[in-house]
Amino acid sequence: MSLDWIYYAISWILLRWHDLWVAIGIPEFRVLGTNWTWVLAIVFLVVTVRVILFPVFVKQIKSQRAMQALQPKVKELQEKHKGDRETLQKEMMELYRTEKANPLMGCLPMFLQIPVFLGLFHVLKHLNPTLPDKYKTLYGWTLEQFNSATQARLFGAPLPAKFGSTPEQLAALNASGTTVKVVAGLLILIMMTTTYLTSRQMILKTGWAEDPQQKMIQRLMLYGIPLSLLVSGSLFPIGVIIYWVTNNLFTLAQQQWVLRKFPPPQMAGNRGSGPRPAGGSGVAKSSSTKNPVQPARTGGLFGRGKASAETESQNPVVDTKALAPKPGAKPTNPKKGARPANKPQG
Repeated sequence: MSLDWIYYAISWILLRWHDLWVAIGIPEFRVLGTNWTWVLAIVFLVVTVRVILFPVFVKQIKSQRAMQALQPKVKELQEKHKGDRETLQKEMMELYRTEKANPLMGCLPMFLQIPVFLGLFHVLKHLNPTLPDKYKTLYGWTLEQFNSATQARLFGAPLPAKFGSTPEQLAALNASGTTVKVVAGLLILIMMTTTYLTSRQMILKTGWAEDPQQKMIQRLMLYGIPLSLLVSGSLFPIGVIIYWVTNNLFTLAQQQWVLRKFPPPQMAGNRGSGPRPAGGSGVAKSSSTKNPVQPARTGGLFGRGKASAETESQNPVVDTKALAPKPGAKPTNPKKGARPANKPQG
């Protein structure tokens, strides 16, 4: 299957944004060693894609909420079919089908962005000054646009260059190998960090999944993907890394907005949200409102949170001393303590 349609679509969006920045007066010459018209074109390529995918992102959040609501039932199935993995998987698939929850929906936005990433990777890799003129005008580019993009730089490093560019490739781009490695290396570290933060942000807010498969996916996204970028990032053109970092920053802001506007439910056993706010402070508050004396004597009859458990483990001895009719600081033998006081009177 030909992917030319993706290359044409990515090129069209990239070129339209570049033309817009030129039209509004952003200079095409380098400022701080950077051609901002092309850098901004890549940044706003991200914005365009994310706006188009926003409805899918909303579905992703709804799917995650549905999966969280099913966690108690998932845990019951795990206890019921402990040791019988095949039956457990069948029961869980039936549960997801009945409740219309899709475990893969959480990864759908990422999967949909893969063609965009591959398309941009191919287009930027195609920016090779040594190509014959007939290949420079592929995917809707003009010779002028091709030559301009080929010489576009970020702090002195060409956008088509890579950390692992060969000396021949660097010579064709008229680039310094040291400059390319420094700029690309810093961008790779930023890419790894922001990739980790996007996964960590969501897991801290929604908690670790009870389903082993979901938990494995969470661990892969949190640790595996950022570490893999340490190697694969050396093969990415600098323009692609700019796209990835911008996409991560957009994701961080978007997730923060959604998680504040639609906070995840507090689930029992949820490590990210924590069981204490849901089962501890909230329940203790309601019990103290209804009967402020009852929790102290019963050790928290109406609540099972941490606060009630601590009251139950610490207060019984104190309450017994308070209720016992034994005055004095050392109530070892009250009768012997009373005789010396009565002797002088006898």
